[in-house]
Amino acid sequence: MILFPAIDLKDGLAVRLEQGDMARATVFNRDPASQAGEFEALGFRYLHLVDLDGAFAGKPVNSAAVDRILETVSIPVQLGGGIRDMATVTAWLEKGVTRVILGTAAVRDPDFVRAAAKAYPGRVAVGLDARDGQVAVQGWAETSDLPAVDIARRFEDAGVAALIYTDIARDGLRKGLNMDATIALADAVSIPVIASGGLGSLADVEALVAPRARKLAGAITGRALYDGRLDPGAALALVAGRN
Repeated sequence: MILFPAIDLKDGLAVRLEQGDMARATVFNRDPASQAGEFEALGFRYLHLVDLDGAFAGKPVNSAAVDRILETVSIPVQLGGGIRDMATVTAWLEKGVTRVILGTAAVRDPDFVRAAAKAYPGRVAVGLDARDGQVAVQGWAETSDLPAVDIARRFEDAGVAALIYTDIARDGLRKGLNMDATIALADAVSIPVIASGGLGSLADVEALVAPRARKLAGAITGRALYDGRLDPGAALALVAGRN
């Protein structure tokens, strides 16, 4: 079980959105690299980054901020947002990103996702961002008619390192993870599943380490860390206890 602190990048700043709405962005740190260093110093052992502008543009936008983060921390970094072709995958991995996350491409170009996973074993994850169970694309601006589990099953034998399942309705609201949907996805596929969207308290971490969630590989948390609702030391201790 890995607890991933999230840094979402918008206009070069570390922000958090509510339900994926770019108009509802709160700036938490004007220096994302400094924030990444703080997370590493707290004991987190993996970092989750999202280029929000890139997700809408379909190409990297906050590259300078990501570069500074990579120069600052020594822990592994996974990155999503605007990664739509093999050249971009290769460029980020060569720069030092440990794992790239492909979201929109998983819906629109599954062959590309399979090719990337084959070319870079263990270094490609699929992001499944769901609104009422249906996967959203283009920075969550558009909702497809495809259930998350159907897309997940496309990649069962592709060598995908992980599935990151986000419940958009809960994201940024600290109302708790959608454990039922996330666990159901983990039960339906053999690919490791990471929970995202709504983690807001130590009780949510306790739910992650409960027996019913034993198949989950990790969870992502953002706003609760920034606003102090989640004690990082206590959360990491719980996760370490399960591991």
